[in-house]
Amino acid sequence: MNRFAELLDAIAFESSRNGKLRLTSAYFRATPDPDRGYALAAMTGALSFKYAKPALIRTLIGERTDPVLFALSYDYVGDLSETVALMWPATPGLHDDPPSLGEVMAILTSSSKTQLPGVISDLLDRLDEKGRWALLKLITGGLRIGLSARLAKTAVAQIGGHQPNDIEEIWPGLAPPYEDLFAWIDGHAERPLVTDAAPFRPVMLSHAIEERDFETLAAEDFLAEWKWDGIRVQAVAGTQEDGERASRLYSRTGEDISAAFPEIAEAMRDPAFGQCAIDGELLIMRAGMVEPFGALQQRLNRKTVTAKLVSEYPARIRAYDLLSHEGEDLRALPFAQRRQRLERLSALLPPERFDLSPLLPFESWDELAAARAAPADFGAAENAPAIEGVMIKRAGSLYVPGRPKGLWYKWKRDPFNVDAVLMYAQRGHGKRSSLYSDFTFGVWRSGVEGDELVPVGKAYFGFTDEELKQLDKYVRENTGDRFGPVRVVTANKAQGLVLEIAFEGLQHSSRHKSGVAMRFPRISRLRWDKPAAEADRIETLMALIGPRK
Repeated sequence: MNRFAELLDAIAFESSRNGKLRLTSAYFRATPDPDRGYALAAMTGALSFKYAKPALIRTLIGERTDPVLFALSYDYVGDLSETVALMWPATPGLHDDPPSLGEVMAILTSSSKTQLPGVISDLLDRLDEKGRWALLKLITGGLRIGLSARLAKTAVAQIGGHQPNDIEEIWPGLAPPYEDLFAWIDGHAERPLVTDAAPFRPVMLSHAIEERDFETLAAEDFLAEWKWDGIRVQAVAGTQEDGERASRLYSRTGEDISAAFPEIAEAMRDPAFGQCAIDGELLIMRAGMVEPFGALQQRLNRKTVTAKLVSEYPARIRAYDLLSHEGEDLRALPFAQRRQRLERLSALLPPERFDLSPLLPFESWDELAAARAAPADFGAAENAPAIEGVMIKRAGSLYVPGRPKGLWYKWKRDPFNVDAVLMYAQRGHGKRSSLYSDFTFGVWRSGVEGDELVPVGKAYFGFTDEELKQLDKYVRENTGDRFGPVRVVTANKAQGLVLEIAFEGLQHSSRHKSGVAMRFPRISRLRWDKPAAEADRIETLMALIGPRK
């Protein structure tokens, strides 16, 4: 366990990608099974401990230390695992024989819910500060060390001279502690076989396009389509050895999400699909209208869904690409050819579950820019609010897993902006524990006694360090009331700080007092120059959403 803890600590302080890769590869080379396999599982998010939740950790530390001291320490440190690891009382002599990562996993996975508190306490007693930190990160599922799952797989691939995509291809069929994977990587066994009739294929990703790119890219070399506000998925169908149809719906990271969308999986079992893999966007659609992302969230991350949920939030895949068909791997074909094959297949698919992402005709970047700025005027009609921008794909591009340069680009729409008034503020955690850095803002609406502010969102980023100091100073000097840790900032039409808020979209929400919910709000500018009376009204935001569906 200590070796794993030292790796996490080293990676957390390493800023270089190559440096993280070097450290991780060295660990996998030097560490025996099953420890390295469990470490890989932790780095790729493949571990889950049903009953080891943050509330349990808080209870355990509350039994060992003063609760008030812990609350103050947690507020200052800002990280639960780090705070508990530092405050846990050391027991002399117990650190002499720390458990290995494999032992820790064996203990945790064999413990019942009632045994778990005592088991975790015993493990914390046997580990030093760094080991306790790693253990808590492991069981709460949030390493947050700046190492992606893709980079962890790349580190494994490097050991045996393979490509990361070689591992991605077989990853969905593997399970911790991945002894068959490491046996292949070490050259002691053959590559693990992919026996699933509906396997996942590593996805191809895009780069955000920049202004200077348009100077070197020729518009005639590219095709474009809308970028929809859903989630990227891969729908795969095949036939098993016994003749039964198999289907899977994968997220872009290879997670099987079929259980949350059984109607898609059922449709894929239709013989019309044959053996195919479709790359597309998962959306919730009613009467031909694409619903906001919030509707899709009602079904994401569920292990089961009810018939009522399926009926109220019907799912559909908007197909972008065809990766394989009738046993033929199409990824080595140019995108334009794959698109032609997809168009022929889409004519056979059930329209209530699948449709084709339309291509955008354009002859110049200026023409595409006009479509990006006003989707409703370029064929999107009333579905324009569900469009995030445009995707630009080189017509001759092969389907290359990862994020290759120069092939696919995303050109997101400019964010929306609204001028709102600062209403509430709360201090942050960790480095921001002494500063008011979390802000609630509102816009004007008509009330019984005249205009009143109604909160429409919260933001805690977008500003510079200098602007944060200015905001903190303003909050301290203009506090009108307090509710626990929250300060109410004095705000009326004669006095108040206006914030320019940038956000990606809006949707109706019955859970919010204002009736709207923002996506990714952030503070883009402090409007010291603008009187609070001139901030925007709720009607301005409602107009961005359009009528309630």
